[in-house]
Amino acid sequence: MVKLYGDERLDYLLADESMKIIQSPTAFAFSLDAVLLAHFASIPIKRGTILDLCTGNAVIPLLLSKRSNAKITGVEIQERIYQMAERSITLNNLHDQLSVIHGDLKEMLPVLGHSSFDVVTCNPPYFRSPKATEHNENEYLTIARHEVYCTLEDVVKACKLHVRPGGKVAMVHRPGRLVDIIALFRQERIEPKRIQFVYPKHGKEANMLLVEGIRDGKPDIKILPPLYIYNDDGSYTEEARSIIYG
Repeated sequence: MVKLYGDERLDYLLADESMKIIQSPTAFAFSLDAVLLAHFASIPIKRGTILDLCTGNAVIPLLLSKRSNAKITGVEIQERIYQMAERSITLNNLHDQLSVIHGDLKEMLPVLGHSSFDVVTCNPPYFRSPKATEHNENEYLTIARHEVYCTLEDVVKACKLHVRPGGKVAMVHRPGRLVDIIALFRQERIEPKRIQFVYPKHGKEANMLLVEGIRDGKPDIKILPPLYIYNDDGSYTEEARSIIYG
């Protein structure tokens, strides 16, 4: 049994209660965007290599391990959250398949090498770095949510650096950054291939964006059907329920 520290808790990762994850309300707890990205990303099933940048408590590697036998590596810059990820991997006896590195995604070339992964996933900070007066009092949340240690450009450059030619890059973000994402993908020779907008419910504006590109791919993009999360009565839609609960 792994040790918990401070306000950490053990949560079930999946509805079937087959996996557990260490979370903290003040440091890091995963949200729906990570679940949607893990479901959306096109990944190798039997073998291959996957890199998850901004991995947090390793929620995406853990979820992907249910879909794939590929080796999965996460990178996390915040030491406390990295340690949560390490212990979550140990808790689920997945060290043979999953690993996590404590470090800056901008400095991973000596560690990870160039063009080494079949797929790169990332749930990056969504918001541009705020003014000092706008920072969250909780430093962990400020770093997770705002571009304090890495910008969107840094993230896309890292994706391009580590994915092999023909490999895939999948990201979840806010719809307001769509133009920036496409421009940066193209700048780094990652061709956008699939886009899906996620809506809280019918009649509301999209509040999440899922995008996947191929390094050195040919121009051709598919806009997938919209994904609605809630019905009018507040219950999950059938599609959202199948993603969240399996």
